[in-house]
Amino acid sequence: MVDDEFAELIRQLPAIVFQGAKAVGKTRTAQRLAKTAWQLDTEAHLAVALADPSVLLGGETPVLIDEWQHAPALWDKVRRAVDEGATAGAYILTGSALPKGAGFHSGAGRIVTIRMRPLSLVERGVERPAVSLRSLVDGRRPRIEGHSTCDLRRYADEIVGSGFPGMRGLTGRALRAQLDGYITHIIDRDFPEFGHKVRKPAVLKRWMTAYAAATATTTAYEKIRDAATSDQGEKPAKSVVLPYRDILERLWVLDPVPAWLPTRSHLGRLAQPPKHHLVDPALAARLLGIDATALVEGMATGPTLPRDGTLLGALFDSLVTQSVRVYAQHAEASVKHLRTAHGEHEVDLVVERPDGRVVAIEVKLTQVPSDGDLRHLRWLRDEIKDDLLDAVVITTGSEAYRRPDGIAVVPAALLGP
Repeated sequence: MVDDEFAELIRQLPAIVFQGAKAVGKTRTAQRLAKTAWQLDTEAHLAVALADPSVLLGGETPVLIDEWQHAPALWDKVRRAVDEGATAGAYILTGSALPKGAGFHSGAGRIVTIRMRPLSLVERGVERPAVSLRSLVDGRRPRIEGHSTCDLRRYADEIVGSGFPGMRGLTGRALRAQLDGYITHIIDRDFPEFGHKVRKPAVLKRWMTAYAAATATTTAYEKIRDAATSDQGEKPAKSVVLPYRDILERLWVLDPVPAWLPTRSHLGRLAQPPKHHLVDPALAARLLGIDATALVEGMATGPTLPRDGTLLGALFDSLVTQSVRVYAQHAEASVKHLRTAHGEHEVDLVVERPDGRVVAIEVKLTQVPSDGDLRHLRWLRDEIKDDLLDAVVITTGSEAYRRPDGIAVVPAALLGP
């Protein structure tokens, strides 16, 4: 999905930055069009960047500056080059983290950001999509039809199989080793690069595991801290665990869905906490030490946190959320969630157009949704009326169709851009 966005933007804009977690494919995507490349995760190139950042702006364009955050002064150098008339497609930056204490100019109007996430279900080639999110967001109310061969086990396999491009095709011990290495690198290498020495790596890993257990919930961070230390005696001070969230978000490892706070409607008081997600549900599954078979069999694992439904349901929600965010970005829309202050109503995903009109999506671990599964969608339709472009329930079923009440039922594998 990002390839199309990138190709369109680079034809007209002088500077583009790819942001996203390590291993999502930022460098490989940028290298396809770059003519000059600087890799700042290598000692030699980083030394040049720190000695004289302006050197990196020379060479045949597009110039790729990979992992630019290792030399933050480059941001202002590129911004000034744009102000001075850099041509379209001059600079491509990639970054796996936001620099600590990022006080540099935002780059608004000069450096355009493209967010990259792990591969969506369509990009993985799971199934040929039959329902376009863009057509839903455009308000076309398209005909909903299609057949999926994906069953529950296939979705479980996709959850643990990872959307990181370099891990596709790996199975068993090799996949587990790669995911373990990814997590270990975060703790042993990425945190120290932010100037935060992890004195007790086990505590950080337990916090990450508790966050994984909170996937697809709005659990308070205090409860996550409690869950991470409940069987470890005295829990660490807030000053110890607060940096975890900040740094993991800067590394794009945490990918929470923000709350929807509409300006066009008169909804009652809405809750504002984000909905917790890791950048890839495979990381959550690995932190919790669970495989596809255990997920399908409903085995309990990891810290105990309040959750509606099963762990498989939460991680299926996360898998769908990851894909919907990719498709929504392609459609120039944003993704949020809705929950009323006391939890009477909630909608898993609210895909919002710039004009404030929305498509509401519920994610259900079921083949055929019941009327009760759709009560929150019907409530929202009654509340915001014409501002609701469409309502969809994403399932693990085999058939896509539109119900008599107008709500679309779409198997996860059949939803696409």
